[in-house]
Amino acid sequence: MSKKKEKTTLNHAEFVVLGLVSEESSHAYKINKKIEERGMRNWTNIGRSSIYRVLKHLEKADFIRKWIEEVDNRVLKVYQVTENGIKILKKLIFKILKEYIGRNDEDYYVAFSMLPYLSQEQQIEAFTNSLNIINKHKKELEEMLESITQYPLNVTGLFIHPIQILGTDIKFLEWVLEEIKNGGGQFDPEAYNK
Repeated sequence: MSKKKEKTTLNHAEFVVLGLVSEESSHAYKINKKIEERGMRNWTNIGRSSIYRVLKHLEKADFIRKWIEEVDNRVLKVYQVTENGIKILKKLIFKILKEYIGRNDEDYYVAFSMLPYLSQEQQIEAFTNSLNIINKHKKELEEMLESITQYPLNVTGLFIHPIQILGTDIKFLEWVLEEIKNGGGQFDPEAYNK
């Protein structure tokens, strides 16, 4: 008899929904409401109708469990994160934050919003690693720009623009690290069902 293959990663929608369910037990309508209230559809790609499909996938993978409640003569499926769900969530948050390379990345924004799942040491390790990656990439681009002095604006601009963006990302990550080292980034673990 073959053993069921364990799911070891999440797609973007699963990552978003699992993170929201991990904050508190929720039904699909409540999850959609959180997404709306937080303006998440402005910075992440999650559709309204996909929530139900994602919840089924997360339940099948044993990352959430459900039970039925009756509220005002309506039957609601309420979902709660499992221990397996917390494990994969923490693993993915750490990986994404640690490997951030300074590009517009919706998974990075979601991982950043779940920062409290990581210890202070994990936060410092993840952001320090990302800062090193981005500094190296910025330096490489600056060196390439210096070597292409005879190219037109449309070519040099393709170096200058990302260099400026990476500079902004570096300032942001330096600020985040300073805040973490000063005690920011620490939250009540009970608020996140740790």
